[in-house]
Amino acid sequence: MYPFVKQLLEEHRGRVRLTIRYLPFHRGADQIVKLLEAARRQGKYVEALDALVASQPKWAINHAARLDLALKIVEPLGLQMERLKEDMAAPQLALLIKQDMQDALTLKISRTPEFFVNGKPLTTLGYDELRTMVLQALRESYGVPGAK
Repeated sequence: MYPFVKQLLEEHRGRVRLTIRYLPFHRGADQIVKLLEAARRQGKYVEALDALVASQPKWAINHAARLDLALKIVEPLGLQMERLKEDMAAPQLALLIKQDMQDALTLKISRTPEFFVNGKPLTTLGYDELRTMVLQALRESYGVPGAK
Protein backbone atom coordinates (compact mmCIF):
# COMPACT_ATOMS: atom_id res chain seq x y z
CA MET A 1 0.00 0.00 0.00
CA TYR A 2 2.95 2.34 0.54
CA PRO A 3 3.30 3.49 -3.10
CA PHE A 4 -0.43 4.25 -3.20
CA VAL A 5 -0.27 6.18 0.06
CA LYS A 6 2.65 8.22 -1.25
CA GLN A 7 0.63 8.96 -4.40
CA LEU A 8 -2.34 10.17 -2.33
CA LEU A 9 -0.03 12.39 -0.30
CA GLU A 10 1.44 13.87 -3.46
CA GLU A 11 -1.94 14.40 -5.12
CA HIS A 12 -3.26 16.23 -2.06
CA ARG A 13 -0.11 17.90 -0.78
CA GLY A 14 -0.82 20.08 2.22
CA ARG A 15 -4.28 18.60 2.77
CA VAL A 16 -3.46 15.01 3.67
CA ARG A 17 -1.14 14.09 6.50
CA LEU A 18 0.23 10.63 7.16
CA THR A 19 0.98 9.52 10.69
CA ILE A 20 2.84 6.25 10.98
CA ARG A 21 2.45 4.23 14.13
CA TYR A 22 4.58 1.18 14.77
CA LEU A 23 3.25 -2.28 15.48
CA PRO A 24 6.23 -4.61 15.39
CA PHE A 25 4.26 -7.86 15.51
CA HIS A 26 6.96 -9.89 13.75
CA ARG A 27 10.18 -11.10 15.30
CA GLY A 28 12.88 -8.45 15.03
CA ALA A 29 10.53 -5.77 13.69
CA ASP A 30 11.14 -3.61 16.77
CA GLN A 31 14.76 -3.26 15.65
CA ILE A 32 13.61 -1.97 12.26
CA VAL A 33 11.43 0.60 14.02
CA LYS A 34 14.45 1.71 16.03
CA LEU A 35 16.51 1.90 12.85
CA LEU A 36 13.91 4.15 11.21
CA GLU A 37 13.66 6.44 14.21
CA ALA A 38 17.45 6.62 14.50
CA ALA A 39 17.56 7.56 10.80
CA ARG A 40 15.03 10.31 11.58
CA ARG A 41 17.55 11.76 14.05
CA GLN A 42 19.91 12.18 11.10
CA GLY A 43 17.23 13.67 8.84
CA LYS A 44 16.96 10.52 6.71
CA TYR A 45 13.68 8.99 7.84
CA VAL A 46 11.84 9.13 4.51
CA GLU A 47 14.88 7.88 2.61
CA ALA A 48 15.31 4.98 5.05
CA LEU A 49 11.61 4.14 4.95
CA ASP A 50 11.56 4.21 1.14
CA ALA A 51 14.66 2.00 0.94
CA LEU A 52 13.37 -0.52 3.46
CA VAL A 53 9.89 -0.76 1.97
CA ALA A 54 11.32 -1.21 -1.53
CA SER A 55 13.63 -3.99 -0.39
CA GLN A 56 11.52 -5.68 2.28
CA PRO A 57 11.88 -9.20 0.83
CA LYS A 58 15.67 -8.87 1.23
CA TRP A 59 15.63 -8.19 4.98
CA ALA A 60 12.29 -9.64 6.13
CA ILE A 61 12.69 -13.36 5.72
CA ASN A 62 9.95 -15.80 6.78
CA HIS A 63 8.16 -12.98 8.65
CA ALA A 64 11.26 -12.17 10.68
CA ALA A 65 13.17 -8.93 10.35
CA ARG A 66 16.93 -9.21 9.93
CA LEU A 67 18.55 -6.06 11.28
CA ASP A 68 21.95 -6.95 9.83
CA LEU A 69 20.48 -7.03 6.33
CA ALA A 70 18.40 -3.88 6.86
CA LEU A 71 21.50 -1.99 8.01
CA LYS A 72 23.24 -2.89 4.75
CA ILE A 73 20.29 -1.48 2.81
CA VAL A 74 20.30 1.89 4.57
CA GLU A 75 24.08 2.30 4.70
CA PRO A 76 24.32 3.87 1.20
CA LEU A 77 21.94 6.65 2.30
CA GLY A 78 24.82 8.53 3.89
CA LEU A 79 23.88 7.74 7.46
CA GLN A 80 26.53 7.84 10.16
CA MET A 81 26.24 4.16 10.96
CA GLU A 82 27.91 4.19 14.39
CA ARG A 83 25.68 7.07 15.48
CA LEU A 84 22.68 5.23 14.02
CA LYS A 85 23.44 2.16 16.14
CA GLU A 86 23.91 4.30 19.26
CA ASP A 87 20.65 6.13 18.65
CA MET A 88 18.83 2.83 18.17
CA ALA A 89 19.61 2.04 21.81
CA ALA A 90 17.90 5.20 23.10
CA PRO A 91 15.31 4.32 25.77
CA GLN A 92 12.82 6.73 24.19
CA LEU A 93 12.51 4.43 21.19
CA ALA A 94 11.49 1.47 23.32
CA LEU A 95 8.91 3.71 25.00
CA LEU A 96 7.59 4.84 21.60
CA ILE A 97 7.09 1.23 20.53
CA LYS A 98 5.47 0.34 23.84
CA GLN A 99 3.00 3.23 23.52
CA ASP A 100 2.12 2.32 19.94
CA MET A 101 1.52 -1.30 20.95
CA GLN A 102 -0.69 -0.22 23.87
CA ASP A 103 -2.68 2.01 21.53
CA ALA A 104 -3.08 -0.89 19.11
CA LEU A 105 -4.51 -3.03 21.90
CA THR A 106 -6.97 -0.27 22.80
CA LEU A 107 -8.04 0.04 19.16
CA LYS A 108 -8.11 -3.77 18.75
CA ILE A 109 -5.58 -3.73 15.91
CA SER A 110 -4.07 -7.13 15.35
CA ARG A 111 -2.55 -6.85 11.86
CA THR A 112 -0.73 -4.43 9.65
CA PRO A 113 -1.16 -2.41 7.65
CA GLU A 114 -4.14 -0.73 9.24
CA PHE A 115 -5.46 2.67 8.17
CA PHE A 116 -7.61 5.31 9.81
CA VAL A 117 -8.91 8.41 8.08
CA ASN A 118 -9.90 11.14 10.52
CA GLY A 119 -10.25 8.52 13.24
CA LYS A 120 -12.40 6.16 11.18
CA PRO A 121 -10.95 2.73 10.45
CA LEU A 122 -10.68 1.45 6.91
CA THR A 123 -13.01 -1.54 7.00
CA THR A 124 -11.63 -3.30 3.92
CA LEU A 125 -7.95 -3.06 3.08
CA GLY A 126 -7.41 -1.85 -0.45
CA TYR A 127 -6.26 1.15 -2.40
CA ASP A 128 -9.71 1.98 -3.81
CA GLU A 129 -11.25 1.85 -0.36
CA LEU A 130 -8.54 4.06 1.13
CA ARG A 131 -8.76 6.52 -1.74
CA THR A 132 -12.54 6.73 -1.36
CA MET A 133 -12.25 7.47 2.36
CA VAL A 134 -9.56 10.10 1.80
CA LEU A 135 -11.54 11.80 -0.97
CA GLN A 136 -14.67 11.82 1.19
CA ALA A 137 -12.74 13.41 4.04
CA LEU A 138 -11.27 15.99 1.67
CA ARG A 139 -14.71 16.83 0.32
CA GLU A 140 -16.07 17.25 3.84
CA SER A 141 -13.12 19.34 5.01
CA TYR A 142 -12.15 21.32 1.94
CA GLY A 143 -14.87 20.84 -0.68
CA VAL A 144 -12.31 19.22 -2.99
CA PRO A 145 -13.83 18.83 -6.49
CA GLY A 146 -14.12 15.27 -7.73
CA ALA A 147 -14.25 13.79 -4.24
CA LYS A 148 -17.30 11.58 -3.90
